[in-house]
Amino acid sequence: MSHHHGTNQPFSIPQIRFVPEPLKPWLLILFIIVFNCTGGVYLAAVSDMVGSTQLLEEDVMMAGYASLVGMSLFFAIMFRMKWAVRPKTALGSCILVLIAANLICMHTTCVPVMVGVSLVAGFFRMWAIYECNSTIQLWITPKRDMSIWFCYIYLMVNGTIQLTGIAALSFSVWASWQYMHWFIIGALIVMYLIVVVCYRGISIMHRLPLYGIDWVGMLLWGATAMSILFVCIYGEHYDWWQSEHVWFATLLALVCFAMNWWRSTYLRHPYISFGIFKIPIVLTCVAIILVMDLLLAPSHIFEHALMEGVLGYDHLNSLTLNWVAIVGVVIGVIVMWQTFARRRWTYQRMLVIAFSCFAFYLLYFYLFIDYDIPKESLYLPVIVRSIGYVMVAVMMLTANARLPFPYTFLHGLSFQNMFSAALAGPIGTAIVGRLLKVVMARNSMLLGAKMDGVALSTLHVDYGELYGQVQVQSLLESMKEIYGWLFFVAILCLIVLMLRYSGIKPHRVIEPTYRRIHKFIRYDMRIRLRYQRRRVARRGV
Repeated sequence: MSHHHGTNQPFSIPQIRFVPEPLKPWLLILFIIVFNCTGGVYLAAVSDMVGSTQLLEEDVMMAGYASLVGMSLFFAIMFRMKWAVRPKTALGSCILVLIAANLICMHTTCVPVMVGVSLVAGFFRMWAIYECNSTIQLWITPKRDMSIWFCYIYLMVNGTIQLTGIAALSFSVWASWQYMHWFIIGALIVMYLIVVVCYRGISIMHRLPLYGIDWVGMLLWGATAMSILFVCIYGEHYDWWQSEHVWFATLLALVCFAMNWWRSTYLRHPYISFGIFKIPIVLTCVAIILVMDLLLAPSHIFEHALMEGVLGYDHLNSLTLNWVAIVGVVIGVIVMWQTFARRRWTYQRMLVIAFSCFAFYLLYFYLFIDYDIPKESLYLPVIVRSIGYVMVAVMMLTANARLPFPYTFLHGLSFQNMFSAALAGPIGTAIVGRLLKVVMARNSMLLGAKMDGVALSTLHVDYGELYGQVQVQSLLESMKEIYGWLFFVAILCLIVLMLRYSGIKPHRVIEPTYRRIHKFIRYDMRIRLRYQRRRVARRGV
């Protein structure tokens, strides 16, 4: 945690030594970039992993999203972890766990081990990122303005996601996908040496024990999210609910969710309180995120299929879309900083602008997608799509800052991150992927209706080549059709947003100081300890 000697004193980080004071925040930003790039598996190299390990694509995707589930589980207890473990111990432990996770995921072909390790790695990855971010928060925004803070957060998150994809694909093309793991391991080892040498084993505030945390609730929420992920990722592979595997995962998700609800009726502080579902802000944010991921699902399914399957570009040419997406992320963050954070434009106005970006993205691909479309023509829609995504993401997180601190805010933030980071994307991709399969089967049947032996007996053609052309044409027509349907959904959302006036602005989004939150949690722990002693005394009597 950063330290101020007074209101007019310069920002300082007393935990770090041997480093000039102006360079300390930049050192932590470098740490954050490396932590954001690390993980159990790298989804950008999924095709190379499948080819060399004989795993299913769904296996690698499951491990990748398991890491995001692990990250989202951390938010509910992030303040408690901050004050239970000293920064030096926390960062050192997280780095060692992430090194072990990279080594295991690089060498194992056991899917349960890979998924479990990625889940644990995601938790420790988020812990390390939060430890660094919380230290430099006052350097980014001295007033703790969440609208400014989340602009920075999404610049780091989305920017490093694209950079990770670029690095993983580059290593896969030039050498092997394992080299990405070795590169991250080397960076983590250097960071570990810096932590051991430069960090002091001190804590600015009094340490609080990890007492009263609902660990069982955390496991149940994790099982619920993982079960939903299994259904969305493996559904098409197992033919959805025709398979007993999908039925088992569905029932497991329902049982774990019901157990969480039952336990929340009598626990004083469940891991995620069901009271947050009575707050309109939480449900509205979740609904907007789900619609956004549904509209942007073609970016996960169609763009690389178009680049490689239709236009015939290789991985290196596909990398250019990642660089273009980074440009869109930077532009989106600058727009949000200037309009939303500084000028306090309303949520409604910003949502209209964001969904207009989504509508433009969908309409552009619907109108101009073709066999001979140049690669450069895809740059503009990718930039616009990235701008809209960053705008919605920053707004939804900032809206959570209106919830009461600390517990309600943490529960809402944890649930929203679990949904937005780990679940909404696979749900939207599963819906659009299933729709693509149905529409493509219909279009293939219509295009090949007259392709029989009698009709083609007079033509000297290669039937295999002709069949491939039919499949490519049906894929192109199907993508165009789905883009059109999603464009109408985006227009409908815009109409609803413009008709329903709301003058809410990003006011009251100032996070309390860590000292106030620390004092509140310490007082709450004393009450719980006193209550626990009384219960024990009554049982003894």
